[in-house]
Formats: sequence, structure tokens, C-alpha cells
Amino acid sequence: MRNKNAIDRMVKLGLLTALSVLLVYLIHFPIFPSASYLEYDMADVPILIGTFLFGPLWGLLLTFAVSLLQWVLVSPAGGWVGALMHFCATGTCVLIAGAIYRRLHTLRGALIGMVAGGVAQILMMIPLNLIFTVHFNGAPQQVVLAMLPTVIIPFNAIKVAVNGLLTFLLYKQAGRALRLPIVRDGARSEEKEGGG
Repeated sequence: MRNKNAIDRMVKLGLLTALSVLLVYLIHFPIFPSASYLEYDMADVPILIGTFLFGPLWGLLLTFAVSLLQWVLVSPAGGWVGALMHFCATGTCVLIAGAIYRRLHTLRGALIGMVAGGVAQILMMIPLNLIFTVHFNGAPQQVVLAMLPTVIIPFNAIKVAVNGLLTFLLYKQAGRALRLPIVRDGARSEEKEGGG
């Protein structure tokens, strides 16, 4: 039974990973014309859903897999820098939101977790941009500093807010679908998810 539950979890995490990468491929667009390279995408929605269902560490694993696949399959131009920045920023959100929801397993806990994780993600993008955009992407530090309050922070705030709202709206339906028993050899296996 334990092996079956582990397989079920891995299958469902694989589905969420594939959905996240597919969403990045299908839905991505700039929010600010002055910084068209900053594109909104929905990759974090399946990651957050997986975090609330399975727990923060599984959410971090999802973040790693999505960041890696997004780099290789969807946006190779962003290189390892884009993948690492996504992993660090979303990973921060996932760990905080997932830990809060695990302790306070209610609607209120989910909201507090998403707000706290989202704020942490926005704040994390400040040093990440000052380090990686300046030292690895070659942008002048003064330009990045000037863009922080006008473009970078507002962009990340919008992205976090929209993805948080979508997660809130879709979590219940997605949770029901992912908790459905899997039938193997005529035996139904009900699993109790680690985080949800």
C-alpha cells in the first residue's frame, strides 16, 4: 500500500509539473511595454496547488523540476540564470506558504500562507535582480536600481497576486481531482496526501 501511495504521489506530481511547463509554453506575455522581457506566466499555479496538497518539500521539488524543464524546453534564452532565479523566488514562496498551510490547515491558513509567501517572493526578487541581472546578464546596476520601484517590484507583485488568486479559485477542484483513487489490478487505492 505504501509503494502504491508513493507511485500515486509521483504520478500526480509529474502531472502538475507537466501542466506547469505547458502553461508557461502556452501563456506568457509582457505586462510592462518598457520591460517586454519580463513576461507573466502561470507556472506557479500548479506548483502552489501541489504544495498545498503534498506539503512544502514536495512543492520545492516541483519548483526545481519546473525551473529545470522551463529552462531546457521553453525559454533556453534565459539560461541557467532564469532557472535559478525562478527556483529561488518561487521556492521561497512555496516553503513559506506550504509551512503555514500545514500548521493552519484552513481557508484562512491558505490565504495567510499565500500572502506571506507572495510577499517573500517579491522581496526575494530584489536581491536576485541586483545579483544576477547585474553580474550575469550585464545590466548596469544603476539601471536595475531605477527599475526596482517602477517595473521589477510592480511586475512581481502583479504576477504573485494573479497566480495567488488563480490558485485560490482552482485549488478545491484540482484537489478533488488529484485525490481521486487510482485503480490498479482491480484494487482501489485511496491516498492520504501529505500536505492537504
